[in-house]
Amino acid sequence: MSKILKIRARQVFDSRGNPTIETEIYSKNLSASAICPSGASTGTYEAFEKRDTKNKKYLGKSVLNAVNLVNTKISKKLKGKNIHDQTRIDTILINLDGTRQKKNLGANAILSVSMAAKKLSAKIKGVPLYKTFLIKNNYKLPYPLMNIINGGAHANNGLRIQEFMIRPDKAKSFSEAMHICFVVISNLRNLIISRGLSTSVGDEGGFAPMISSNEKALDLVVAAIKRSGFKNGKDVSICLDVAANELIKMKKYSIHSNKFISVDQSIKKYKKMIKKYKIKSIEDPFGENDWIAWNKLIKQTNSVQIIGDDLYVTNLERLKKGFLNNSSNSILIKLNQIGTVSETLEVIKFAKIIGYNTIISHRSGDSEDTFIADLAVGTNSNQIKSGSLARSERVAKYNQLLRIEEELGKKARMNKVN
Repeated sequence: MSKILKIRARQVFDSRGNPTIETEIYSKNLSASAICPSGASTGTYEAFEKRDTKNKKYLGKSVLNAVNLVNTKISKKLKGKNIHDQTRIDTILINLDGTRQKKNLGANAILSVSMAAKKLSAKIKGVPLYKTFLIKNNYKLPYPLMNIINGGAHANNGLRIQEFMIRPDKAKSFSEAMHICFVVISNLRNLIISRGLSTSVGDEGGFAPMISSNEKALDLVVAAIKRSGFKNGKDVSICLDVAANELIKMKKYSIHSNKFISVDQSIKKYKKMIKKYKIKSIEDPFGENDWIAWNKLIKQTNSVQIIGDDLYVTNLERLKKGFLNNSSNSILIKLNQIGTVSETLEVIKFAKIIGYNTIISHRSGDSEDTFIADLAVGTNSNQIKSGSLARSERVAKYNQLLRIEEELGKKARMNKVN
């Protein structure tokens, strides 16, 4: 048995320049560290992120209290525990906090410890991290849902929809998937420049041109796909993250313009958009509590991936409710929405049982940590959201997947997407 000898947390900074927590765990002569990400567009039911709101030195955004809790309370409780017993470690952390949304210790403190423990266990065993999750052989690489235009809470333009993404469905390998995305993004950059717009990027690396029409953004993406020599809807598919929680008022939505309209009217416009632009995936098309709207949409959209993010917040109870309500056919997986590796894996296992696609996701405030790349392969997840081919915290995940593909060699296969 390899025992935990020491746990040390520190305050570091994420991709938005905000403080976040990194935890390092030691056992024998080895150590491993993990950094917790942070979201901007967050669901009400997510696990709690502990910040020092009264600390004016860091404008209320520091995580020094969470760091102290790891270095004292959590460290004391886990010292001497078996590093390979992830379920026990996570159960101790959950019980030590004692709240549904991890408000006492903070999910950011808890998750940094949980992830670091998983990494160190793999390191001690001398195996790649991706081999320590659910899948034991026949590993598959996920298709990237690559962000290419940012809007909503991730950019300062007027776009209502938060993310315009592409999925390289034609790709037979992850390397080919990256090549396809590279070519489309390069052509998109040239198109944006030719229109006299800025090629500055948003939080997740996608371009953030000063346009306010969803249709104009989609027209740019379609043109970039065509200019790259690919067929939209066949070789490359357009996918959206609406983040409708940000666009709801009195049960009406301003998804398609600044005007708030009813659910039925919104669905009518969604269907028109799906048909015109051959949209293959829509994430968070409605609000996190609007179960009826989700059910209405999925009944009227055939062969479209409907993903629950804020709707489920990687929470097993909410996923079960969504399944019974026939709300979606896919779930976005974000570790910090629930707070431990073990709970995340339980959600993924159940999602697979009910036939949902699982899409492993980064957060808008992320880091150089590549944990989610290994998680995607190790859970046989269909897709991964890691942002665009810009900003090193995004590209780091894609580079890790390229390394995994190289290591798997001839055994490497791409997963299936509907």
